[in-house]
Amino acid sequence: MGLLASVVSWVAGLSGPVVYGVVGGLVFCEDALFFGFVLPGETAVVLGGALAAQQKVSVVWLAVIVVLAAIAGDFVGYQIGRHAGQPILDSRPLRRHRDRVDGARDLIRRRGGAAVFAGRFIAFFRAIMPALAGVSGMPGRVFLLYNAAGGLVWGVTFTLLGYFAGHAYARVEHVAGRITAIVIVAVVVLAVVVWRLRDHLRRRRDGHGGPGGGRSGRSE
Repeated sequence: MGLLASVVSWVAGLSGPVVYGVVGGLVFCEDALFFGFVLPGETAVVLGGALAAQQKVSVVWLAVIVVLAAIAGDFVGYQIGRHAGQPILDSRPLRRHRDRVDGARDLIRRRGGAAVFAGRFIAFFRAIMPALAGVSGMPGRVFLLYNAAGGLVWGVTFTLLGYFAGHAYARVEHVAGRITAIVIVAVVVLAVVVWRLRDHLRRRRDGHGGPGGGRSGRSE
């Protein structure tokens, strides 16, 4: 969580073309180099969309870059799996997730290209599905078709999710700021009223010589 928070904070401080490069690079590396084990790609994409809502970048160009990076990263991961084969599955990061890897391989056997499309929307599967598709010998044309479809839908969806979330946050922040100011004023006014009322009652009590002091000499 510390690394994730640091990366999020770092990306949030970027602006202009650097945002395109960083977000696109993180999406690409998630699939091509298994970075998804450290930083889920949608985190970077949603954050980039939020920065687009602040007009630091164009949401259209960001979506294009995210889609292309996702497709390219998956293709590289597929080629690595196809040529490296079993050593990929025996690597230390994947040995610790043997059950999930076996589940992903079973999904590829049962669903074929549809598993590549569906895996794009699941963080762990997104990082390993391209390589597993290559290891399993899935035909390149089949992989490219489902990879492109998944990258397009995923990239546009999460970019727009961050974009609209960024706009909603700005509106909420504006409204919340006004509400906070109203509440503070109300509390101050209430505190002044209570203080004046208590001061008035104290003076009345002191002026009558204590409770009931002003009426003690009267006969009923």
